[in-house]
Amino acid sequence: MRMTDRPPIIGLLLAGGGARRMGGGDKCLRFLGARPLLAHVIERLSPQVEALVLNANGAPERFAAFDLPVVADSIPGMVGPLAGILTGMEWLRANRPEIPMMVSTPTDVPFLSLDLVARLTAAKAGASIACVRSNGRTHPPIALWDVDLADDLRQAMEGEEMRKIDLWTARHELVHVDWPVEPFDPFFNANRPEDLELAESLL
Repeated sequence: MRMTDRPPIIGLLLAGGGARRMGGGDKCLRFLGARPLLAHVIERLSPQVEALVLNANGAPERFAAFDLPVVADSIPGMVGPLAGILTGMEWLRANRPEIPMMVSTPTDVPFLSLDLVARLTAAKAGASIACVRSNGRTHPPIALWDVDLADDLRQAMEGEEMRKIDLWTARHELVHVDWPVEPFDPFFNANRPEDLELAESLL
């Protein structure tokens, strides 16, 4: 029996990158206002899904304060967010096989849309993937995925060394969902120190 009225969707928080443009380390633990970036993303996504999973490499203890499952990439070598998406799908199949869909987002989008999951779910219909778009630009890591894409994605990553999200998603039925960018883009991401400064002013 389900113990929640939230949709049967798990949120995957992508924090597996090296944050080179931010100077290295865990970008999601950089502070915006009085809290880490990760806390902002959790606050905005958590009410929209049944549960959250954090994809991060290295020692999981550094995220202990967030009380989330922490799962390292199942494809070695820090090969990008596509590995994190595969990891989330495979973790769900092993641990939550009753959950058919997963929504993913990077952990550097502190103003993430509060209707993200509702709008992606409504638009996805019979498609395999629904991805956000704003100001004419797609954001491939921010998407709603069918978990049963996992086998195809693993084959693409291992057999073809596929690394770009949009090259792989082009093989599947995909819909894009457009978001307004006023007063600012809800998918603004803090890649560099100056982006954090801008985010402070927006906050």
